[in-house]
Amino acid sequence: MKFMDSTFVPLWLGKIVFVVIGLSVIWITTRLLLSFIRKLKGRYPWFVQYETLTRHIVRIVILAIGVLIILDTLGVSITPLIASLGVGGIAIALALQDTLSNFFSGVYLLVDKPIKVGDFVQLESGEEGYIDQIGWRSTRIRALSNKTVVVPNSHMSSSRIINYDLPDPEVAVLVNVGVHYNSDLEHVERVTIETAREIQENIQGAVKGFKPFIRYNTFADSSIIFTTILRARTFVDNYLIKHEFIKILHRRYKKEGIEIPFPIRTVYVKNKIEDDES
Repeated sequence: MKFMDSTFVPLWLGKIVFVVIGLSVIWITTRLLLSFIRKLKGRYPWFVQYETLTRHIVRIVILAIGVLIILDTLGVSITPLIASLGVGGIAIALALQDTLSNFFSGVYLLVDKPIKVGDFVQLESGEEGYIDQIGWRSTRIRALSNKTVVVPNSHMSSSRIINYDLPDPEVAVLVNVGVHYNSDLEHVERVTIETAREIQENIQGAVKGFKPFIRYNTFADSSIIFTTILRARTFVDNYLIKHEFIKILHRRYKKEGIEIPFPIRTVYVKNKIEDDES
C-alpha cells in the first residue's frame, strides 16, 4: 500500500496498476479452475457431460465477483450497481426467456440425468442418435448418418425421450415371422430357436448365453404370426442381428420345407345384367 500512497506516483496510475493486477488475478484464477475441471474430466469419465456447462458457469461467476471486488476497492459504490443490475436483470430475463429456459433446462438434464453423453436416444419428434454434448443452450445428438442434430435444451427437457442405455444398454430384438397354416408349429419352433441360438453365439453384438425363444400371437389372413425374441448388447447392434437372422432363417426354412406364405386375395367380379326389355 506504500506504493499506492507514494507522492511520486499519481493516484490514477496506482488505480490502473491495481486494475491490471486484479484482472490478472481473475485470469489466473479462471485458468486454474478450468485446468482443474479438465483434470476432473480425465479422472472421472462421468464428468464429461458436466464439463461444458461448468466451464461457462465458472467463467461468468469468477468474472462477476472479480469485477465487483475491483470496483469496490476503487471506491465505486456497488450497491446502486447491484440494484440497477436487479432491475436490468428483470428486463434482460424477459428479453432472453428462451435462452434462460434452455440454460435451466440444461442444468435440469445434468442434475436429473435422464440422459448422459454417449447414450443412444430417440426423441418424440423422431430424431435418434448418440448424445455428443450437453451444453448450456442445446444438446448435440450424433445421428447414425454421422450428422449432428442440435436440439434446444428446453425441448429436450419437455420431450418424451427413449433412452436405450437405461437401465442398461442391452435390448431385446423382436423379429416377426409368419408361416403357412399347414405348418407343423412344433417343428417351426424348434428350427427357429436353433437358428436364433446360432445367431446369439456367433454374431458380433449379440448377447452370448442368452436363450432366444418364440411366441405365437396372431392368426393372420394368410399365415400364423409369431415373434422371435433375441438380445443385443446395444440398440445399434440389433440391425446386424436382424439382418443375419432373417437371411439364415430364410435359408433354413427352405431346407426344412417350411413355407412363408405371401398374401393372397381372391377377387370376385359380379357382372350386372341389364334387362334390355325393361
